[in-house]
Amino acid sequence: MPRSMTGFGAGRATVGSEEISVELKSVNHKYCEVKPRLPRELAPFEAEAVKKVKDRLARGAVDLIARRQAVSVSAAVPVVDVALAREYQRAFRELSEAIGSPETVSLELIATQPGVLRLEERGVVAEDAQKALDAALTQSLDALVRMREQEGAAIAQDLKSRLDLVEEGVKAVQALAPQAVEEYRKRLSERIAELTREGAVDPQRLVQEVALFAERTDVAEEMTRLLSHLEHFRALLASDEPAGRKMDFLVQEMHREVNTTGSKSQHPAISARVVALKAELERIREQVQNLE
Repeated sequence: MPRSMTGFGAGRATVGSEEISVELKSVNHKYCEVKPRLPRELAPFEAEAVKKVKDRLARGAVDLIARRQAVSVSAAVPVVDVALAREYQRAFRELSEAIGSPETVSLELIATQPGVLRLEERGVVAEDAQKALDAALTQSLDALVRMREQEGAAIAQDLKSRLDLVEEGVKAVQALAPQAVEEYRKRLSERIAELTREGAVDPQRLVQEVALFAERTDVAEEMTRLLSHLEHFRALLASDEPAGRKMDFLVQEMHREVNTTGSKSQHPAISARVVALKAELERIREQVQNLE
């Protein structure tokens, strides 16, 4: 069953002290292009994440957005500059001796001095972050694929109905083709009789002219190829493999056959059918542009 190229998926996973959320948004694109946006601390895992997306998707422009939250009360931790604290302790002691003060320096006083205590961002636990990213990405990919499959199923149903309409049009053209030749024969016969002002018409010459007309306007080959393309298209719709590009090529080939038919035929009814076929094929082409 074909899949659409548009969709959205989200996932979230927690491993140890790391919590990762991932969002995937995809739109139509000729190839599979992944645009990752990961936090700086997750940059080492970017290449693997992109590869995982490309392994699941054949076509589409995909935005991969990952966010990291540390599973703790605070994302920052206090850090002590021990060497600086000792220097403050030494300086306060020297000051106390210099002025003859009996007071001792408290730990609280030293801790409140500039630079002794500072807050730093909690470091990433690489192994936990990688596992959480992988799990969240898998969830988001599963959700994205489900949405693309659902939309693809709806598109496939619409395409099937339009293929049936095209087939009906082809069969109508096939039925009209012999009538066009016969009508031409009658018109030619009447015209020759009018020009000669006699009722007699050279049968041999008439047969030759009609045969030439039938050869010039014969669209049997085009209609046969068009029916073959329709069957191939239906087979691609039933396939589990991504076939959007193949379908696009087939629609181009079907357009070519219909255009050739239109240029060959001079019959008004066939021309009207050709116009209807072109319109239906254009609708099919628009739908195919959305398939993976």
